[in-house]
Amino acid sequence: MGLTPKETVAELDKYIVGQDAAKRAVAIALRNRYRRKLLDAELQEEIYPKNIIMIGATGVGKTEIARRLARLVNAPFIKVEASKFTEVGYVGRDVESMVRELAETTVRAVKNEKMEEVDEKSRKLAEERLLEFLVPSTDKKSKNTKNPFEFFFNQMYENDGENKSESSLHDEQQKEILKQKLERKELENEIIEIEQEEKKYPFLDMFIGYGMEEMGANINDAFGSIMPKNKKKRKVSIAEARRILAFEEGQKLIDMDEVGKIALNRVEEDGIIFLDEIDKIAGKNSSHGPDVSREGVQRDILPIVEGSTVNTKYGPVKTDHILFIAAGAFHISKPSDLIPELQGRFPIRVELNPLTCQDLKRILTEPNNSLIKQYTALLKTEKVDVAFTEDAVDYIAEMAFQVNIRTENIGARRLHTIMEKVLEELLFEAPYLSGQTIKIDKEYVGQRLEKIVIDEELSKYIL
Repeated sequence: MGLTPKETVAELDKYIVGQDAAKRAVAIALRNRYRRKLLDAELQEEIYPKNIIMIGATGVGKTEIARRLARLVNAPFIKVEASKFTEVGYVGRDVESMVRELAETTVRAVKNEKMEEVDEKSRKLAEERLLEFLVPSTDKKSKNTKNPFEFFFNQMYENDGENKSESSLHDEQQKEILKQKLERKELENEIIEIEQEEKKYPFLDMFIGYGMEEMGANINDAFGSIMPKNKKKRKVSIAEARRILAFEEGQKLIDMDEVGKIALNRVEEDGIIFLDEIDKIAGKNSSHGPDVSREGVQRDILPIVEGSTVNTKYGPVKTDHILFIAAGAFHISKPSDLIPELQGRFPIRVELNPLTCQDLKRILTEPNNSLIKQYTALLKTEKVDVAFTEDAVDYIAEMAFQVNIRTENIGARRLHTIMEKVLEELLFEAPYLSGQTIKIDKEYVGQRLEKIVIDEELSKYIL
């Protein structure tokens, strides 16, 4: 059962203060995806997502809303800056790379899920390989080679033809003893030499230019199928060896073709691309200058948003049902400066409100990941208890609000700057204050901000 719009908004409220209109818009978009999946396959293909464009200053929660939305439903998600892309024919990233990046991110996520499924089996296989490194089988031993763990058994043996069965029995005894020690984690810090597969042909990276990652991956794969696998010897602790070998064994157990199919299906059905700074490419029409390239980027983005097929190393991806959420401050330009075709592909527009002093206070205290909770937890690791008084929180919020008015308005990000300045001394001295409780009141905050706040020129640089 998918989340209802009210449940989605309630979950977003745990991390984002205010911005109800934006939360409602994304909650409805999410629910429509769930509704679409309940329809007949033929009708499903006809229903396209209603893409959203968020308008609001920096630091008011645009990115966080999209990111939290994706986490709620475990959907494939990436954030890209529209200003990073260039028109086809210019040097730089092409717009199709965002779909490839989404596919790559999703493949990694699916691969991790599959690795967890085979975790127990891969650990057992890794332990068997560890035992093989610790006690090589009789036919692999040379006459002059010592077992690195011989000191546990206080004896030597010869691998000649006369006592081969004796040596095999000795190997089994050694393995059984070491197996028990490994299970009890008694040898974790001992150093062992293992063989590890090297990264595929890193020397090829220097020949692959920026924006040609897809070609580089394909070349590496092509070489990997015809060239022998290189192995290098490493000396690591047994704890590290267990991790390395378990990872290698896990990779052998999973089917990457299946991983690719699952990942591409998730991208096509549940993918979310957050296109930030879209206002940076919303230039007015002109016959020369950077506006030509900006409009070119818009025209390149258009088919991706409308629905097209993008080739990735895992197969083609149809973008028809990927949800695009665009965002921008639109201080200089406005959404109507985008080309009409692109405007039409973002039918839902929501404006995010500037943060008030009360909003900033709520951001400091209410969300599950609020700054005060974060700093309190960080200092708790040094056994230092921090108590913020009500008037201190009010004063910090007021200072952030005033500095945003006097200088650039960077929204909630201003709180990060001010909190760091307020707690700078405490964070530095914390290791020497173990066991103490520090009270942060208005006077404490005022002492640390007084000089900066009074000097307006200084506050522009520091806060």
